[in-house]
Amino acid sequence: MPSRRAWALLASLYSTQFLGLMFFVIAMVAILREGGASLDTIGLVYLMGMAWPLKALYAPWIDRHATGLRGHYRGWLLVTQGGLVLCLVLIGMLDLRQDFTLVYLLCWATALFSGAQDVALDGLACRLLTNPADRGLGNGLQIAGGLIGNLVGGGMMLMLYPQLGWRGCCLVLAALTAVSWVQLLGYREPQWARSAGAASHARLLAFWRGPQRKRWLLLLVLYPASASLGYAVIMPSLIDTGWSLADIGLVLNVVGAIAGLLVALAYGRLLKRWSRRGATLSAALLQVVGIAVLALPAMAWGSHASAGVAVVLYYMLYTPAATVLCTLIMDQSSPQSPATDYTLQMSVSHFFSMLLTSAGTLLAGRIGYGGVIGVAVALAVLGLLAAARWVPREAA
Repeated sequence: MPSRRAWALLASLYSTQFLGLMFFVIAMVAILREGGASLDTIGLVYLMGMAWPLKALYAPWIDRHATGLRGHYRGWLLVTQGGLVLCLVLIGMLDLRQDFTLVYLLCWATALFSGAQDVALDGLACRLLTNPADRGLGNGLQIAGGLIGNLVGGGMMLMLYPQLGWRGCCLVLAALTAVSWVQLLGYREPQWARSAGAASHARLLAFWRGPQRKRWLLLLVLYPASASLGYAVIMPSLIDTGWSLADIGLVLNVVGAIAGLLVALAYGRLLKRWSRRGATLSAALLQVVGIAVLALPAMAWGSHASAGVAVVLYYMLYTPAATVLCTLIMDQSSPQSPATDYTLQMSVSHFFSMLLTSAGTLLAGRIGYGGVIGVAVALAVLGLLAAARWVPREAA
């Protein structure tokens, strides 16, 4: 069982890794769209998330090599967390519209630093959470941390943008990100035994040669696909139906994020008692419902209140699936190459998720928001059927 200090560090790092990224893909998207940016430009912003799948290419390097700073994963975290702080400060010095190309490149740099930080953090988490009973809570903490990044980086900054402006928001996020860096200075990472089988790039292919890996690969792609496609149309559809930035920030990234993180933590605790199969199927069924309710804002059905409730339900009903998937990924990761195995699987999932998020906005211009939600519901049902067929009954 990790110490309280270790749990606090994991929570802090999982939260701050997303602050900048969520500001860009949530708040910056809303700011650009309100300023008249096209859906194609919005799609380019979402495309930054494709930087995360690239982390599989350098995960073996992080697993295998140290930085020279005290603590293997701690050293990498100090470097990458510092890079996040620096990028946010530099972006804050630029004008979003006049310097958009440079801002966009620095946003990509932020995404790359965030991905590298995630590799080191996942490696540390896999080392600390050796007891399978702790992994549900640990991965619930990861999903909750991402939603805190959503809450602060997306929701609060979007609401405060009229008062703080672009520079003020970026500097506040840089200061918050630096808090985790300070925590790392006082953290003493346990000494890990060096394994002769430490990860190399050959592991990126060798991992998939195990039994049932092809089915697992398909599940990694299908299980989270619908949530990504559905998410892509939430922000543009709300903007197009007259929602203000403040209202979007409050409902989408404050109320929704808080509801989602509470559900993620609760579901993570339930994983101590449930079998993996039972938790996976239950979460997949909830996800189908969570995607379906997005038809309300997508089709402009009902009032603003009903659309807001639908968005909050989406956050509540997709987070169990995200928590379960991360837990299953950790179960599949080898103790000899934890960062590489975990990152490789998450990279595959993130690649298709980001691809669908980016494609969702482009697709909406052709088949409408309602059409995109219809496709997303179909994918959610496929994910449920795949889980029912491929997650074994003895999975625990």
